[in-house]
Amino acid sequence: MSDFQLHQQLAQDCFKVGSFGLSELLIMNDSQYPWFILAPRRANVKEIYQLNTLDRQTLLNESCLLAEILTDLYRPDKLNIAAIGNLVPQLHLHHVVRYQTDKSWPAPIWGKFASVPYAGDQLAQRATQVRVALSDHLIK
Repeated sequence: MSDFQLHQQLAQDCFKVGSFGLSELLIMNDSQYPWFILAPRRANVKEIYQLNTLDRQTLLNESCLLAEILTDLYRPDKLNIAAIGNLVPQLHLHHVVRYQTDKSWPAPIWGKFASVPYAGDQLAQRATQVRVALSDHLIK
């Protein structure tokens, strides 16, 4: 576990919100969607089935908790949760808040449009909002 290192692409594209027991919670720097990522702190894991049983259950619990918080905060028309990993092989779960009014609806967001970074302190504000909502569950 101590040899876990966040994939370079995730580190470049995201900002750390906090840490759950298993996963790092990240926010994608794309203002077009509230978009969060869970990255389990397990080295050399590409797929969920490669996690041990306890870690699988923990990841599911963390994902469900995050999904509930995002739904409460943002009231999406749909919350997309996906583990794709074609470009970033390290296991990570995307949680993307979707609205029928977003520019990609109803198609998937991947590869549709270039990302639009948050302006000013908007990224920090959004991260703080979620961090506060999860404060009883984050370890740091």
